[in-house]
Amino acid sequence: MDHMPAGRLRGVRPVRLALGATLAAFLVAAGACAPMPEPGAMPQAAAETEVPEPEIAAGPQDLSLQAAAATAEQPAAPEPSTAEQPAAPEPSTAEQPAAPEPSTAEQPAAPEPSTAVEAPEIAAVSTPSAEAEPEAIPAPAPGAPVRARRYMIVAANPLAAQAGLEMLRAGGSAVDAAIAAQMVLNLVEPQSSGLGGGGFLMHFNAKTGDIVAYDGRETAPAAARPDMFLRDDGTPMKFYEAVVGGLAVGVPGLIRMLEAAHRENGRLPWATLFAPAIKLAEEGFAMSELLNAMVAGDTNLKTFTGAANYFFDADGQARPAGTMLTNRPLAETLRLIARDGAEAFYTGPIARDIVRAVREARVNPGTLRMADLAAYKARKREPVCLFYRVWLICGMPPPSSGGITTLQILGVLQAFDLGALTPVSAKAVHLVAEASRLAFADRNTYIADPDFVPVPTAGMLDPGYLSLRAGEIAVGRSLGKAQPGMPGVETGFRHTPDDPARGVSTTHLSVVDADGNAVAMTTSIETTFGSRIMVRGFLLNNQLTDFSFRPENDGGPVANRLEPGKRPRSSMAPTLVFDGEGRVVMALGSPGGSRIIGYVAKTLAAALDWKLDIQAAIDLPHFVNRNGATELERGTPLEALVPALEALGHKVIVRRLTSGLHGIMVSKGGLTGGADRRREGVAIGD
Repeated sequence: MDHMPAGRLRGVRPVRLALGATLAAFLVAAGACAPMPEPGAMPQAAAETEVPEPEIAAGPQDLSLQAAAATAEQPAAPEPSTAEQPAAPEPSTAEQPAAPEPSTAEQPAAPEPSTAVEAPEIAAVSTPSAEAEPEAIPAPAPGAPVRARRYMIVAANPLAAQAGLEMLRAGGSAVDAAIAAQMVLNLVEPQSSGLGGGGFLMHFNAKTGDIVAYDGRETAPAAARPDMFLRDDGTPMKFYEAVVGGLAVGVPGLIRMLEAAHRENGRLPWATLFAPAIKLAEEGFAMSELLNAMVAGDTNLKTFTGAANYFFDADGQARPAGTMLTNRPLAETLRLIARDGAEAFYTGPIARDIVRAVREARVNPGTLRMADLAAYKARKREPVCLFYRVWLICGMPPPSSGGITTLQILGVLQAFDLGALTPVSAKAVHLVAEASRLAFADRNTYIADPDFVPVPTAGMLDPGYLSLRAGEIAVGRSLGKAQPGMPGVETGFRHTPDDPARGVSTTHLSVVDADGNAVAMTTSIETTFGSRIMVRGFLLNNQLTDFSFRPENDGGPVANRLEPGKRPRSSMAPTLVFDGEGRVVMALGSPGGSRIIGYVAKTLAAALDWKLDIQAAIDLPHFVNRNGATELERGTPLEALVPALEALGHKVIVRRLTSGLHGIMVSKGGLTGGADRRREGVAIGD
């Protein structure tokens, strides 16, 4: 597919669900059941290089919304073929935070921006007495999901969710709500996502049945080189050696993607969507305990003056939770984008400041140029979909590995009666872990930017191929290190495996609007606080470290090698689930680096196979395997399974697994939402 003109999305045939058609008919029509490819010799697997990921300190449990619904009857898992779209309706009786009245005041004209890179101003209006870093949250207690009848949003911060709800109450679409929430997340959860990063957005149009995947992934600058993260002696840099500074900054894609999605699916004026974030940036918001913990625990955040002045006080201490922060440079930036669209970000003073900050970084100066920003194009891609039991599950295609790998895990598990097993049991964990080993072996070998590398997507999701892969699983013994399969690779490109993704700082939101349109959107600046470079009130990404540091392995090119203009492989997995009548029944996703795939796959199995409601599915303890050790969530009943899993041959690691799952289920009873209490997200709706 050719690149599209700047700021526009060239027409791509979306997956379309004919409402009332059976899933089987849809899959045959879509050619999803291609003939099984001829098997061949398997490539040699390389030793996995595990980069230490920072432990994410969980924020305080903000469970007011869940508590309000604690006595509500737990809904059953959505019925696949008889579910009706929620009636238009009465608001939920669950107590919700009051939504601010949308401002009717005309936005002031944006002042001509300064060309200097400014550090945001801080307003320390009130400071709490306790400054100690909060303890990690224990495993969440079971709770009921939040209920709504008309529309719902689930996001990583209450202020962001409230901004999205304000748009839904004003008659906005799911895309409108997602954009408003994302702008607030840039302000209140700056360590995870924002203008300086990118993301992926899955959208379902309830009227037409179209399912579209919007790609806002960052790209490598034109001057980037495949060996950019190798030292003079040919050895790869350590991860955090490469992260900090300008070298790892890719061309941000978030704003181009959101503008494209809004152009096709928005209802409210573009500028209206920025109003809540601008207001909060100017008037201030209380620093959360999660943000305080992230700042206090980061050893690189003081590297650059802008971030140091914003996040730390005069004594060099992390600003305490509860401190009122303002960010006037971000408000000015948002006002310019609200007025002039994405072009204001990719050209002119904002772009010049980004380029200057990257190229003049005193640590790892980068290669970004104005031409790289001006040339950035959002992409519109066909989602990847797989028939699972009686549902159709759709996710992001490459350059994200999240969609294919999640679907491969489920496709392999289709050979087993997972629903007959107890969720937190050694046998269930074993089967999911083994399926994940096989999927990650393929992921690390074949998936990269499809505009640069032929990705055998059809072969990887072929039911016959997945059935053969399932045959490699033994119920009584672990595979150990799985080898990649041969999913119909018929090109001259010799795929060789590399190491898994490293980034952990990401955010996800899910939205269903009053018309039944749905959004699942995951956005990121890669690792916590990205490159640590702050420009005009927002942090720049370090997404180029999602490329393989070694461009070659085992004598052949690595699919995810760094190349100019290329998009690094991601693990983001925004996911939509549909019933037999083509109606959306779930929107889901999570942050968490390459563990995102395991978090999402577990939650889908919990909801669809084990019939848990969305909150219980999210709360279910995590078990993750990325073709290495089987990781179990610390402080949960899973710890008791260690001896049984080790007896099966698993190497087991017990650790904190801090997902940020946010999901919505749609059934004939209405909407139910779940927010991951391992962080500070909430579900709200009417």
